[in-house]
Amino acid sequence: MKTVTLSPDTHTAGEVVRLLKLEPLDQEGGYFRRTGESATVLPGGKRAWSMIYSLITPGGFSALHRLATDEVWCFHAGDPLESLRLRPDGTGEWVKLGLHLAAGERPQDVVPAQLWQGTRLAAGGRWALVTCVVAPEFVWGDFELGAREALLASHPVFAEGIQALTRAQPPKGLR
Repeated sequence: MKTVTLSPDTHTAGEVVRLLKLEPLDQEGGYFRRTGESATVLPGGKRAWSMIYSLITPGGFSALHRLATDEVWCFHAGDPLESLRLRPDGTGEWVKLGLHLAAGERPQDVVPAQLWQGTRLAAGGRWALVTCVVAPEFVWGDFELGAREALLASHPVFAEGIQALTRAQPPKGLR
């Protein structure tokens, strides 16, 4: 049996969606499937962690949002990603996720709780597959979608990224 490496040269985004049984991600964008959660339940009722596959496509970027918990991103396959991180003090940075280490890409990264984050494919990218792990587990009550005008007012230096990583209408997907 011939081994086929998962990449945009061998698989379309649609094939990855089908093979991994991904669904559209409500509000944020892209495609996802929850793939695991901790058996440990913490005081308050949340599980210790949860994880998803996330597929980013040219039209399915991860819109600017923040979580009440830390989130770990692990890059698996595809084209590089650019992730905008905005801090409460008005500063921010772009983080490159991918497997080309000499180009400054990181195969994993941690987004601290309450940091605005949005992620898109690097220019010309076709798709990227990542795993995101949230601890404690993700619940929709811990999710806040970024408002374009408020983020532009608080982070004007990052106007291009904010415009690119927010939508006039959030996508309608499955929760």
